[in-house]
Amino acid sequence: MRKQIKTTEAIFPMPVLMIATYNEDDTIDVMNAAWGMMLERDCIVLNLSENHKTVKNIKNKKAFTVSIADASHVKEADYFGIVSGNDTPSKFENSHLTASKSEFVEAPIINEFPICMECEFVEYQDNEYGCGVVGKIVNVTALDKVMKDDNVDVSLLEAIAFDPYTHGYYKVTERVGNAFKDGFELKK
Repeated sequence: MRKQIKTTEAIFPMPVLMIATYNEDDTIDVMNAAWGMMLERDCIVLNLSENHKTVKNIKNKKAFTVSIADASHVKEADYFGIVSGNDTPSKFENSHLTASKSEFVEAPIINEFPICMECEFVEYQDNEYGCGVVGKIVNVTALDKVMKDDNVDVSLLEAIAFDPYTHGYYKVTERVGNAFKDGFELKK
């Protein structure tokens, strides 16, 4: 039997993405965004409203970075989601994280997060069903500690996912199958 539930935000897992930009004075702003995904192989889409300081910065600087949050930094990731850069200019400094300037776009890389996608701003979609920020990924980096045989090892990444049902964060670590392979067992 199935039971109706009260949420429409029912996709799990939702990524915990850290969107980093430079403010007009070149200080750093970071926000937590769960509503983001790949649009194409080299494009990312973030469902962000224009009232976010981060969106204003993206439009102004024409660039941003997207990092995948990990279990080691869940407090900082959550902090970036509950405090607005519009109200707290020292938001990044309060996190005690560090950053480096991207060599490819005018945006910061948060050094502690294990994977970072450096993005050029493509457009902002604001129609009724528009998706918000669209960016082209121009470079991706990963910390050595999450690499194995020149590939990212998700078990080492310890990425966190957002649970929209209970507002929890969960560590994503265990491989349970092989994409584009396991389903062939059912093919007749």
